[in-house]
Amino acid sequence: MNSTTIKPYLRLSGLEPLIVRPETNFVNIGERTNVTGSKKFARLVKENKYEEALSVARQQVENGAQVLDVNMDDALLDGVKAMTTFLNLLQSEPDIAKIPIMIDSSKFEIIEAGLKCVQGKCIVNSISLKEGEEKFIQQALICQSFGAAVIVMAFDENGQADTLQKRVDISQRALRILTDVVGYDEEDIIFDLNIFAVATGLEEHNNYGVDFIEATRIIKQKHPLVKISGGVSNLSFSFRGNEHVREAMHSVFLYHAIKAGMDMGIVNAGQLVVYDEIEPALRNLCEDVILNRNNDNNEATDKLITFAETVKSKGKEEKKDDAWRNTTVEERLKHALVNGITDFIDTDTEEARQKYPRPLDVIEGPLMAGMNVVGDLFGAGKMFLPQVVKSARVMKKSVAWLTPFIEAEKENNTSNAPKILLATVKGDVHDIGKNIVGVVLGCNGYDIVDLGVMVPADKILDTAQKVNADIIGLSGLITPSLDEMVHVAREMKRRGMDKPLLIGGATTSRMHTAVKIAPEYDNGVVHVLDASRSVTVAGSLLASEQKKGFLNGVTSEYNKLRDDFGKKQSAKQYISFKEAQEKAAIPNWTGYQPAAPSFTGVKVFDNLDLSELRNYIDWGPFFIAWELGGRFPQLLDDEVIGKEARKLYNDANALLDTIISEKWLTASGVIGFWPAVKTGPDTITVTSDDATTVQLEHLRQQVKKAANQPNFSLADFIAPVSANVQDYIGAFAVTIKGIEPHIKRLEAQFDDYNKIMLQALADRLAEAFAELLHERVRKIYWGYAGNEHLSNEELIKEQYQGIRPAPGYPACPDHTEKYKLFNLLNVTQNTGIELTESLAMYPAASVCGWYFSHPQSQYFGVGKISKDQVQDYAQRKGWTMEEAEKWLRPNME
Repeated sequence: MNSTTIKPYLRLSGLEPLIVRPETNFVNIGERTNVTGSKKFARLVKENKYEEALSVARQQVENGAQVLDVNMDDALLDGVKAMTTFLNLLQSEPDIAKIPIMIDSSKFEIIEAGLKCVQGKCIVNSISLKEGEEKFIQQALICQSFGAAVIVMAFDENGQADTLQKRVDISQRALRILTDVVGYDEEDIIFDLNIFAVATGLEEHNNYGVDFIEATRIIKQKHPLVKISGGVSNLSFSFRGNEHVREAMHSVFLYHAIKAGMDMGIVNAGQLVVYDEIEPALRNLCEDVILNRNNDNNEATDKLITFAETVKSKGKEEKKDDAWRNTTVEERLKHALVNGITDFIDTDTEEARQKYPRPLDVIEGPLMAGMNVVGDLFGAGKMFLPQVVKSARVMKKSVAWLTPFIEAEKENNTSNAPKILLATVKGDVHDIGKNIVGVVLGCNGYDIVDLGVMVPADKILDTAQKVNADIIGLSGLITPSLDEMVHVAREMKRRGMDKPLLIGGATTSRMHTAVKIAPEYDNGVVHVLDASRSVTVAGSLLASEQKKGFLNGVTSEYNKLRDDFGKKQSAKQYISFKEAQEKAAIPNWTGYQPAAPSFTGVKVFDNLDLSELRNYIDWGPFFIAWELGGRFPQLLDDEVIGKEARKLYNDANALLDTIISEKWLTASGVIGFWPAVKTGPDTITVTSDDATTVQLEHLRQQVKKAANQPNFSLADFIAPVSANVQDYIGAFAVTIKGIEPHIKRLEAQFDDYNKIMLQALADRLAEAFAELLHERVRKIYWGYAGNEHLSNEELIKEQYQGIRPAPGYPACPDHTEKYKLFNLLNVTQNTGIELTESLAMYPAASVCGWYFSHPQSQYFGVGKISKDQVQDYAQRKGWTMEEAEKWLRPNME
């Protein structure tokens, strides 16, 4: 009997075999049975309509999918249960189960659950070296024990491969480990070499398509038995919403990648257009972009973007109104500025430069005339902040074109524009509001000198004198920044300066400015509520005929505020500290057994999927940052701001898509739980991992309340020794990292709009991370509310059991308690978050706080406290009264 040699092909199977031979050409992996890739599928799974969800799988098979990708990674799903339920049902449907399954998850526990359900030989998507070789080998052995082929992501301990060489090097290393250590056959190894978005407008992204294709060619030449795969839809993220262009890009990319050796890919099998049937103009544009040819200065990218603007979907065209292009150059520049159009700005600026005697005349003439229109429209409420920021981008690009000509004339860009110096004060890292103010003032003709964040007083004042600034503006978010602003005002007086001082930021107020800052400096201190008011204030301060009258008015107003403040203080609207302690909240401990967390100590979350976090975003503060107030989502349909709010929302989500798909940012966090007991009227004693104790000190409300209303301290929500029950406290810290290089790039591109958008989204993602973790704490890690079912709106309204107050905020205003939280959680080592000298957290998009579980725990503000409480607190903390005043000043009477 002759034996037959079994050829080394990748052999997969469902109920039927799929053998990937050299002549197979390309294996379509259906992408729609994925909760992150199909809204319909996600909705059906979340509603437990699994039978109906099978129809999505069936449609993928009918449309030509040869392997079915199944993914259940969603924060609101029990991924293990969902994967098990769906795959078990799928196996009983022969018309679907006939093709192999790709078990797709970022969580290996879900992959293991799927491996226990599938019949035949499946693919695991994916494993990688990102957590080191030991974890990689462990997971590969489990996959091998189930007989599965594996997709290996081009990802190692240093991050995702984004160059040709990194793709090749990481793949070679992983292949060696899988074959030499684990014992995998090369034909059962599939490499995902990372398909990233092209045509983003960023030159460093232009070679992503070429690098994937060339890496594929190199690896297949060295190891012809391995397979190459990738998520094809990532390539065209820049054109989301334009399916006609996306389909063409996918087909062009696959045409070249398959020739280089790509074997399979995750695609929507029903939406691939035949390469030869793509209209030649679009096909050539796609090839120029994907192969990065004819793309100097993003020329090919710009041409494809221009083409895409004329096509919204296949067979549907949108006509653009280009009548404004036939007007004078002055009118064209104005139109571009008002509408935020950068497409023709270089051409029009050059035409204006040729027309005017000096390049500086273009800035002081048509450009400033256009920006004056923008300022007028903004002041009249006919333009909104997002539009103004886009206008600033146009202005900056035009000025950048003119700058070399100005320098050539040795004018050094000298302008008569008044200079305004802006800075976030020492110890504070928050600057979104400052950036917006700078853009708005810049759009109104002011020369802005922005010193950034964490700027010491001496640097602020030295620079102001060096550049001869006409106004100094200070910004800050955290409460210690208020003291630093007082210090800057004192220094201005000591130096004999005479320039006005503007005060702004989230924790600042008219009252604080009047009471604490204005008395320290005699030449004008003005609180500015928001960006829209900054123009009026600056104009009044710099117009010689208005300045005196304006400052006299401010002085009179602030004098009255100080008088009112003094009267309120003398009225003493709070009770004594002793009486407040006697009115402490007394939760019901009788018959109440605090839930024990599933672990004590800490748990670290590294590189959490941002697509999970976006489901927890509270969009309200995002619109407030852009000065588009109102309730979300109703404001999207508001008669006045709705149109621009919706544009902003769409732009934010488009940028969020890019942030997630291209992995701009990473999410890191840590939580912890420890035994805790109330050991004093306002003290909680925590037993840390090494059995040492930590005293958490809290302040108590002293505001005068109704007879039956308690005066809260956070210590009230932990069981006292007398309750004779074991209670616990938790803590968390989360951060969104990686923003800096993108901010620098956007600044270099004069793109304030996306710079501010990115900062605002990073803040929202950090808050979303805190919300997601708190939900998991309540339902899983601490588990005291395991049956909770709340919508995102209910989460935003805090309709859950327990609280997560943050040190430095109303319920626990002492920032120095962050030191204890950071030590308990080992925050800096576990997440990379660091504390500044003023106890702001860096990166700025960071959140930390405590977890309390008692059903009667609630949020509150401490408010004003009396001297005897300050003395008591200082004694507990081992502080001098000077130190107490430094950290508790906003709360002191």
